[in-house]
Amino acid sequence: MADRKIILSAVLGDGYGSLPFAWRAPQVDPGNYANIDANIRYAQAAERGGFAFVFTPDVPAVRSDVERSSIPNIMDPLMEAAAISQATTNIGFVLTGSTTFQEPFNTARQFKVLDIMSHGRAGWNAVTTSDPMVAANYGKPVADRGERYQRAHESVQIVQSLWGSWEKDAWIKDQATGRFIDPAKLQPINLGGQHVASRGPLPLPPSEQGQPVVFTAGGPSPHLLEFAGRYASGFLAEVWEIEEARAQRDAVRKAAEDAGRNPDHIKFFTGLVTTVAPTVREGLDRRMALSGGVFDARLPHLGAMLGVPLRPQDIDIPLTPEQLSVAHAAPGDPRSGIALRLAQAGWSPRDMLAHGAIDFHPVTVGPGHVHADHMQEWFEAGATDGFWIMPDVWEDGLDAFVDEVVPLLRERGVYPDDYVGSTLRENLGIPEQYGIGGWLK
Repeated sequence: MADRKIILSAVLGDGYGSLPFAWRAPQVDPGNYANIDANIRYAQAAERGGFAFVFTPDVPAVRSDVERSSIPNIMDPLMEAAAISQATTNIGFVLTGSTTFQEPFNTARQFKVLDIMSHGRAGWNAVTTSDPMVAANYGKPVADRGERYQRAHESVQIVQSLWGSWEKDAWIKDQATGRFIDPAKLQPINLGGQHVASRGPLPLPPSEQGQPVVFTAGGPSPHLLEFAGRYASGFLAEVWEIEEARAQRDAVRKAAEDAGRNPDHIKFFTGLVTTVAPTVREGLDRRMALSGGVFDARLPHLGAMLGVPLRPQDIDIPLTPEQLSVAHAAPGDPRSGIALRLAQAGWSPRDMLAHGAIDFHPVTVGPGHVHADHMQEWFEAGATDGFWIMPDVWEDGLDAFVDEVVPLLRERGVYPDDYVGSTLRENLGIPEQYGIGGWLK
């Protein structure tokens, strides 16, 4: 598509940032986790930058070192998004909700209410859940993959059918005649599968975009690809190298084609962790200051990725010529190529770790052009349709990205100058959808 532009989103979470000790940054209020005003500020900053949506992961369990680290989660995605929606105008909300531990009627009702409240800006990141700590909170065992995805297929079909059960012209609202709703156009769906069921209907009218947008997230497993190809309009990926991302995007688009859909109607997003700073060195130092002991603990893993033993006393010394001569990218870790390039560029092991050699997503550090270069290269290579941005510290990192990176992307003609419309579907460039068109087999 000749008029393709990068689509940006920002992650909202605990109110601090993507670094382990962001909550201890001097510019951060350590109480932000329970302060909705913080996430409202971040969403407003992202909206100022023309971001299509904010994205909230959700792991409803305590599973971190809570004595020293923050709880890496938003308090409740739907409740916080409802508040943020009233303080914003154009930015959308893609919120994670489990198909494993939530009933379809509740999901359909809550997400459509948010869609109506926000005037068509809601999206549902539908995920299966395999975390045993989350399962324990719901008093259930972890089901096997096949069962989880069978329930996910049933859940999405029921949710979308419920969303369409109030037909578009059902609401008459004629005060003169006294007719409120045409009952023939608000009917039960009576759908049930092996795991979930619902009678319906859902007593909620369409929003300005009809119904919420379905997303999903994860790696390119056959189960997930089939699921995404049939239902999703957005796919949130976890990839590190441009070739890996392009292959996954191609696989997602093919899955949509196999399901009889236009592949342009499913958008593929890659994660990007950002530290915007005047220089790369200043950015690395900022990351080190908020890393705690994480980088030191990761040193053995970095050595295994390079095939070179690394001693703690050498963490600040670049690899020697002898070490570089035998260093190689371990085939079992897709991040190893990044680590090898950093070693060959002369960075010390600590600097390599600060560069994100073992992070969960690619990391860009330095002035605005460093981040813009990464995004433009990936986008123009067909490796992504957009990025979900994770600033190191949200309090100032997101504003820095909006002020220093977004203008460069716009100057280069790869990012829109303004919102295309007021709904999430319009700003993603995907068609309207209402209901699911029946029970898909």
